[in-house]
Amino acid sequence: MNALQKDLKKLTALVEQAGLPEDSRRLRFHLMPPVGWLNDPNGLCRFRGEYHVFYQYAPFDAEGGIKFWGHYKSPDLLRWVQCPVMLYSDQPYDVHGVYSGSALCEEDGMYLYYTGNVKYMGGHDYIRTGRGHNTVLAYSPDGMTLGWKRLLMENKDYPAGVTCHVRDPKVWKQDGRYYMVQGARMQDDAGALLVFESENRLDWKHINTIQTAEPFGYMWECPDLFELDGRWFLLLSPQGAPRSGPGFENVYACGYFPLEGDFRGACTLGTFVPLDYGFDFYAPQTFHADGRRLLVGWQGMPDADYTNPTAEAGWQHCLTVPREITCENGRLYQRPARELEGLREGAQEYRFDGAAEIELEQSSELFITGNVQALTLPGLALRRESGMLKLEITEGGYGRTCRTAPVESVRQLQILMDTSAAEIFVNGGETVLSTRWYPADGTRRAALQGSGTATVYGLRPLEITR
Repeated sequence: MNALQKDLKKLTALVEQAGLPEDSRRLRFHLMPPVGWLNDPNGLCRFRGEYHVFYQYAPFDAEGGIKFWGHYKSPDLLRWVQCPVMLYSDQPYDVHGVYSGSALCEEDGMYLYYTGNVKYMGGHDYIRTGRGHNTVLAYSPDGMTLGWKRLLMENKDYPAGVTCHVRDPKVWKQDGRYYMVQGARMQDDAGALLVFESENRLDWKHINTIQTAEPFGYMWECPDLFELDGRWFLLLSPQGAPRSGPGFENVYACGYFPLEGDFRGACTLGTFVPLDYGFDFYAPQTFHADGRRLLVGWQGMPDADYTNPTAEAGWQHCLTVPREITCENGRLYQRPARELEGLREGAQEYRFDGAAEIELEQSSELFITGNVQALTLPGLALRRESGMLKLEITEGGYGRTCRTAPVESVRQLQILMDTSAAEIFVNGGETVLSTRWYPADGTRRAALQGSGTATVYGLRPLEITR
């Protein structure tokens, strides 16, 4: 531990101990920052019987600032421990931010790979000059304490043709070797995926660069390459993709390519599929645990033209609930992790034919089957129009207006509604829309149009030990 880390640790503890004023918009069943700012989930894993969720954390400024890795852990996705910060920006190779990365769990400990961000002084554009994006490895023997850090690669070690933007390493073990993918911005301003291979976790060799036939955005952030039911998928958040049509209405998109062939050699990418059609979803990461693949995303959006009023109260953003992802008919489906059913209480069932109103608690789950034509909550409306499902924020959106998703019919709706966040799963997770929104306090009422059955559950808060 150097002097800078000691001071950062003390300062973080001070701001966390000081806490925040009472705020009814604090979330009940979504993980959020103790104070300050949260963005990308990092290092998601199950290690020695516990789930670990790291995240981009700026405790000193709710508008952002220098990034560390905050940390939660849980035995069951319901009971959580807020752990001390795992990684601080305390070395020359990460002094301007411990950026996103992943966890590799081995018998001897946890290996955390991340991007160390450095911005040099001078007249730089910070794209082709002036920025160091360093690949760094941090080792923890127990998933709680930091053993050591080591610089693995810097800009000069990446292949020719890339800019200074190479980041967000995702690492896994396969066929007796280790593989890493990183997102990149090429010199011709096209996004790309860099593939590396290693025999020892430390020394990495570039073996492939994967791109689309035509440029698709200028930077591929937060890549995640994985196999599910015999099919390979490349999940990423492309910056600069054309903003046209459902799934591309936000400033940045987020989704996946089906991958055909071997990522280590000849392969092609299929058609890009958006993962979430709402206002607030970015930088998701998946991991394998208990025979299934789980996903957590950032319920936020960088550089958006809408805002969150909680920044004035000293905090901003949250993570999505853990989602189970499955492959069905060649596409990825997302559903809330089954453990979240343990938060349910007080089930009530309603049958409706035509128009109906249902009273809800502030934190609720609404599960509807049948033919849903429209649903309205305070300040939020879902309507089907011309083969599209339209999500409108009419009050408390702070700049959020309307998003659309291609949905021919709504046969099932599952809505997880927190104090200031909603995650909407359509037709068994075929389509998902996530948003933050800030309706007035108090009891909420849902207005339904259509026919079917609605089951309403109150949702208990997560148990979080600090």
